[in-house]
Amino acid sequence: MLSDQELLRYSRQVLLSQIDIDGQLRLKQSKALIIGLGGLGSPVALYLAAAGVGELHLADFDTVDLTNLQRQVIHDSASVGMSKVDSALQRLQAINPEVSLVAHRQALDEDSLVAAVAAVDLVLDCSDNFSTREAVNAACVAAGKPLVSGAAIRLEGQLSVFDPRRDYSPCYHCLYGHGSEAELTCSEAGVIGPLVGLVGSLQALEAMKLLAGFGEPLVGRLLLIDALGTRIRELRVKRDPACTVCGKRDG
Repeated sequence: MLSDQELLRYSRQVLLSQIDIDGQLRLKQSKALIIGLGGLGSPVALYLAAAGVGELHLADFDTVDLTNLQRQVIHDSASVGMSKVDSALQRLQAINPEVSLVAHRQALDEDSLVAAVAAVDLVLDCSDNFSTREAVNAACVAAGKPLVSGAAIRLEGQLSVFDPRRDYSPCYHCLYGHGSEAELTCSEAGVIGPLVGLVGSLQALEAMKLLAGFGEPLVGRLLLIDALGTRIRELRVKRDPACTVCGKRDG
C-alpha cells in the first residue's frame, strides 16, 4: 500500500493513467542496480529515487574528483575526495528517505556482479568502458534481467534496452561484440554535461517504463543522439542468432 505521504509525494506521476496507483506500487516494490555514479548514473539515480523506486543498489568504486563536477550532478564541491557511492547516498537520502539504498563500494568481480544482478529486477549500465559493459551484459543475459544501457562521449550519445525475457531482443554483445571507439573515455575525448544528463534521464525513463509496466520500451531499437546538430536517429537492431552471449538462449 501507499501511505498518504507517498500519495502526495508521487501525486504528479500517479495522475498519469499509464502509471496510476498500481504502477506506483510496482515502482515501490522494485529493485534496480545502477552501475556507475558518474555523468549517466547521476541523473539515473536522482530520478529513480525521486520517482519512488523502492530499492536502489549503487555500484561505483571511484572517488569524486573536481573534474567530475562539470557533468556528474549528483556530487558537489564538498564531495571531492569522497567515495562516489557515499556522496550519492547523502544526496539520495535527502531527496527521498522513503527509498532503500544498498551500497557497492568495491569493484564488482565476476561473482559479486552475478550476485548483484540476481538481487534486483533491472540493471542500468552507466559505466564508461567496454569490458564492464560486456561483463554486465553477460550477467544480465544469464540471469534473465533487463538491461538499460546508455553511453555518451564528445557530443554523441547512444541508448538502448536489452531484455532477455523477450525472444526478439538482442543483447549488448550482438551490437558491440568486437568493441568500438567507445573504448575512449571522457577524460581522453571530452564530453559535454547536458548530453550525459539527457542520456541518463532517458535511461531512467526506460527503467520506469519497464518496472511500472507502461509504454513501449526501447527494445530492439538504438537511439543515436547528435548533440552538435540536435538530432536523434533511431535504428532497428536485431538479435544475432550466432551471438556467443545470448545465442545459447535458443538451446
